[in-house]
Amino acid sequence: MPDKNKFNEVFHRLKAIFKPYAKKMVVVQDTPGCYYLDTRHIMKNKKPLCFGAVRLGRNYVSFYLMSVYTSPDLLKGMSPELKKRMQGKSCFNFKEVDEKLFKELDKLTKAGATKFSNEKFVAGLRKMQAS
Repeated sequence: MPDKNKFNEVFHRLKAIFKPYAKKMVVVQDTPGCYYLDTRHIMKNKKPLCFGAVRLGRNYVSFYLMSVYTSPDLLKGMSPELKKRMQGKSCFNFKEVDEKLFKELDKLTKAGATKFSNEKFVAGLRKMQAS
């Protein structure tokens, strides 16, 4: 059985990566087990563009970063260690605090926030979105 205290620490450390962006975004959920941010961009489906989330699970803590899904080029140069943590196209799973990987995720999140604040980029995503 995973250590709940260790997972809580991982959750709070990953949540801290998103915190600097909360002022410019919408905090959809902020509970002891989930922190979820949307951008202020409304897409064709009338829903906001999701920025990311951290979720405390039973077997690991998941960090979702949607900008890497919409811009796979952000993953160029990603370390093999972080790549091993990837589940799907935009999720990274952790069982313990890893300073090096959290620092790398922080840089990736900053690059993603820059992409998602670019109006031309977001307009391109809207065009690609199915009606």
